[in-house]
Amino acid sequence: MTSNKIVIIPTFNEKENIEKIVKIILSIEEVFHILIVDDSSPDGTADIVKKLQINFPESLFLIERKGKLGLGTAYMTGFNWSIEHRYDYIFEMDADFSHNPMDLPKLYNVCREGADLAIGSRYCNGISVINWPIGRVIMSYYASMYVRKVLGINVFDTTSGFKCYKREVLEKIDLSKIRMKGYGFQIEMKYNAIKLGYKVKEVPIIFVDRTEGTSKMSSGIFGEAFWGVMKMKFRKIRPR
Repeated sequence: MTSNKIVIIPTFNEKENIEKIVKIILSIEEVFHILIVDDSSPDGTADIVKKLQINFPESLFLIERKGKLGLGTAYMTGFNWSIEHRYDYIFEMDADFSHNPMDLPKLYNVCREGADLAIGSRYCNGISVINWPIGRVIMSYYASMYVRKVLGINVFDTTSGFKCYKREVLEKIDLSKIRMKGYGFQIEMKYNAIKLGYKVKEVPIIFVDRTEGTSKMSSGIFGEAFWGVMKMKFRKIRPR
């Protein structure tokens, strides 16, 4: 079945989650296609996707990369593929069910009704996080506050990885100039969209920490984001 919407899901060792999340997304009444970008998962994630492709040959796609190359580059690989294949609405989401697949239509509707970038936000309506340790909630919340103040942007969840872009936004952002590769990538992409004049809207979601598989979070990710934001503030943003 054809669709103008593609959901990019980067994976590394997600065998516990990948089949379930693919089947749920493809069961949604609003039709979405899926692009998995797998970084040579040693647990066989890509092999599971290949088996699923037998039943979903026109709606499930896979890019396999050599080695663990990072979240940001996985999304940029997915963005370029999605632009090349002319999808109008391009989504980011995690494989571990921290983002509810049933919220995808909410992000789509916000973009369809006028936003250029819709952000699934944990913090625009209070704090909506389940199963995170309190220390991690505090760190994430105040990290977003820090980014908001330093960059002067009106986004409450600056590190959210659950988003819907109109294709035009990704065509205009110069992806070759994106510097950060971890979760700082999420900040940099939002900042570029805002500086280029696009309309950004946050959509309240409930974020639930993974129950299966292993988290990819590390202290280095936060360090990259902290220093990267300082550099970003003084960088000129030009369209591609």
